[in-house]
Amino acid sequence: MSDDITGEELQCSAKGCRADAVWALRWNNPKIHTPDRRKIWLACADHRESLSAFLGRRDFLRDVVPVADRDAP
Repeated sequence: MSDDITGEELQCSAKGCRADAVWALRWNNPKIHTPDRRKIWLACADHRESLSAFLGRRDFLRDVVPVADRDAP
């Protein structure tokens, strides 16, 4: 999948994975980020659950949206 704005390919954030990103995992660390700040990890279909679980165990995960909607409020 490519980003229409920059032409940059959006790849999964899982270590060693180079698959196209399908999902955007929006998160923040409440100890260091303001409540409205969102960091984004990208995930392919195979890594959505494992990356979500990693962030969820730390209470960092805020939401998961299709990669095309990653910058939506």
